Amino acid sequence: MPKLILVNEKDEAIGTEDKLKCHLGQGILHRAFAIYIFNSQDQLLIQKRGEKKMLWPLFWENSCSSHPSEGEDLIPAAEKRLKEELGFTCPLKLITKFQYQALYKHIGAENEVCSLLVGRYNGKVAPNKEEVAEWKWINLDNLQTGIQTSPEKYAPWFIIGLVKLLRIINQ
Repeated sequence: MPKLILVNEKDEAIGTEDKLKCHLGQGILHRAFAIYIFNSQDQLLIQKRGEKKMLWPLFWENSCSSHPSEGEDLIPAAEKRLKEELGFTCPLKLITKFQYQALYKHIGAENEVCSLLVGRYNGKVAPNKEEVAEWKWINLDNLQTGIQTSPEKYAPWFIIGLVKLLRIINQ
């Protein structure tokens, strides 16, 4: 079980803990990332999380999300995870960070300082079937309509990150 990086509210590392323990109960505050990949038509690549995920299985989320493990730097960890989940990598840029906590049923929680990363990619997507149930490119207007009409189908960090990203894009 990988060790995740525990952080304070300023995203300063304060220790490590097993991934599972970080997600039990109310969750322990740890470092995470959420990747948003756009193509040349400004469509966002989204995925439906695999059915075996402990938290939010079969929910739609951003292109890829995960955590840097102990000893990993943010961008290389994110690029590696993108390759593992979706079969490609591309340059990523840190846009902002946000902190959130979200409970999933009585199973566990996310409690993260999440780095929002953005990239551009137009090539082949080859998802890992264990991680990704479905995927698609979607324009932002259709995505926003989907979230407004059925927010229960989307992972909480995805909605929070998308709102922050749209604010930055529309400045």
